[in-house]
Amino acid sequence: MATPHEPKQDRSRATRQRLLEATIDCLAETGWAAATVSVVAERAGVSRGAAQHHFPTREDLITAALEFMFEFRMDMAKAESETVNAVAEGAGRTRAVVSALVESYTTPLFKAALQVWTHAAADPALRERILPLEARFGRTSHRRAVEALGVDDADPVAHHLVQATLDLARGLGLADVLTDDSARRKLIVDQWAATLHTALHRSH
Repeated sequence: MATPHEPKQDRSRATRQRLLEATIDCLAETGWAAATVSVVAERAGVSRGAAQHHFPTREDLITAALEFMFEFRMDMAKAESETVNAVAEGAGRTRAVVSALVESYTTPLFKAALQVWTHAAADPALRERILPLEARFGRTSHRRAVEALGVDDADPVAHHLVQATLDLARGLGLADVLTDDSARRKLIVDQWAATLHTALHRSH
């Protein structure tokens, strides 16, 4: 049986999600300076007071948005892994994994996170908040890549090759921030996937 409190709780959750989604959109589209509580609240269609009820400070809002991005990205990774698993084992599977990893760094989520990282570099308090989140994201991303590629992470060669792939993906994401880099990116993905597949199988 529904309780009288459920509708209010549902509204509260919906408001919180709208604020987090609006924060990500603001960061990705207009940058750090424009992603204030007031602007985010207006974009989300809620009052500033309601926004501050959920997130008393801008730092609270930004940190929660990063956590939300992390969870959303992990959900996307699960969906991507199902697509990749449909590809037969071999070089084609390796390329599908590399392509999915690289493309994950060309999304609005990455552009939003980039705004936060850049600001955190000069803001020790914010940096202290987001470093644990980034460390958790890095560990989870690495583990998912290892699982998708079907390699033994205890093998140091395989471990470093997977990490190099993630670092390459992030770098290609940065290259895409200012201009559409898709054509060059595809060539690099093709070349790296072939190199990675050969190296991984040589390391076993």
